Amino acid sequence: QVQLTESGGESVQAGDSLRLSCTDSEHPEHSYSTFDMGWFRQAPGKEREFVARIGADAENTYYADSVKGRFIISRDNAKTAVYLQMNNLTPDDTAVYYCAQSNMWSDRASYYHTWGPGTQVTVSS
Repeated sequence: QVQLTESGGESVQAGDSLRLSCTDSEHPEHSYSTFDMGWFRQAPGKEREFVARIGADAENTYYADSVKGRFIISRDNAKTAVYLQMNNLTPDDTAVYYCAQSNMWSDRASYYHTWGPGTQVTVSS
């Protein structure tokens, strides 16, 4: 069973930065490196929304307009990990953040077949 585990979420002040990590404990590097990886988030009372994605080769990235210029997604296939560097956080970034794994290049949650349990990010003004 694939296990994705997020970490790094915490409570911070507006303007602060956080780095989220997500590790795949199931796949070895040669398998993990074939997957596209994404970050999604879900705020209380709202639907889950796309945040960022990165291609299997780590060269292609794509961001939601709401985080473009502030968040950076990266990955280290040797560590079977994906990261989300979040800068200049605002209260609107408060949500549970999920990493997810896909065989398709998409920002649609339905195309992601494996999800982590999520990590809470809370930003206070």
